[in-house]
Amino acid sequence: MTTPAYVIRPAGPADIESFKQLREIAGAGFTSLMLDDAAMAAKLALSEASFASAAATPGTERYFMALEHVESGVLAGCCGVKATIGATPPFFNFRVIREAQSSRVVERRFDMDILIGVNDFTGCTEVGSLFVRPEHRAAGVGRALAQSRYMLMAAQRERFHDQVVSELRGVVSADGVSPFWEAVGRHFFKMDFSEADKLSATTDNQFILDLMPQHPIYVNLLPESARAVIGQCHKDGEGARRLLEWEGFSFGSVVDIFDGGPLMTAPRDHIRTVREAKRVRLAAHADFASPRRALIAAPAIKGFRCTPVRAEIAGEIARVSPAALKALRLEDGQDALAWVDNEG
Repeated sequence: MTTPAYVIRPAGPADIESFKQLREIAGAGFTSLMLDDAAMAAKLALSEASFASAAATPGTERYFMALEHVESGVLAGCCGVKATIGATPPFFNFRVIREAQSSRVVERRFDMDILIGVNDFTGCTEVGSLFVRPEHRAAGVGRALAQSRYMLMAAQRERFHDQVVSELRGVVSADGVSPFWEAVGRHFFKMDFSEADKLSATTDNQFILDLMPQHPIYVNLLPESARAVIGQCHKDGEGARRLLEWEGFSFGSVVDIFDGGPLMTAPRDHIRTVREAKRVRLAAHADFASPRRALIAAPAIKGFRCTPVRAEIAGEIARVSPAALKALRLEDGQDALAWVDNEG
């Protein structure tokens, strides 16, 4: 459709009631939303300030975005980008290392996987917080929401680091039990997974530095239930993983220290949407001969908005409907950023 059904826009303090509802729907383990009301308000205020910032380099900005259903105004989902991670708070993970064990005496050789605590991703940019309400998970909506984060990067690359990471939610049951946490974290932190998850979202994570394992952990010593989920994502995150892989992210044997979920990484300029997005000039159009699925976005972080819509892109001109211009709060003849789906 040439008329947009959704727009992705900056989230701010005015959205707090909608995000409280989203928090209840997302459930245990979705750290980005597992905040009390005060922490949620602070998160939204920081997002508003980040979008208004005139920063020329990546700093402490936290860009949190809302997926809004245009017709109803309902907040249907969210996503986010952290300009810099690893400084405050620290960004801890387990790296899975494979060691060879051998003995000529007994003619045995085998490999052993071990978990080592690391803080290797200081000074990277992180994308995450991807969530869509179940009733809005129509074809292409989650993908467009995920891509909006890379359109934000493409708008002003200098405000993001060269390396981008994404943590995927690990395997957690409906009642909030993580097999990996029960086998590893609980023994060191002496608390439930939900409490640790909440602390990681609302504190400076000093408790992780204080209590995390200081020595390698042999994976073979863990129960099968824990071994089976190392590097695996929650069933609701399988689509997000496929989207990351489509963009060029890969899994490098680094996992979350709480739930064992995978950490995906990619060089910023190798991310497909960042690489393929281009500057265009908008032209209001009512009739389309052969429109293609596209993402059209404002060309800067301040005032950023992005919408999935069908458009005609010819050279440096993007023909879009007046409704698309309205959703973007842009006018005929203004510059924008466009990504075109050449696969369909």
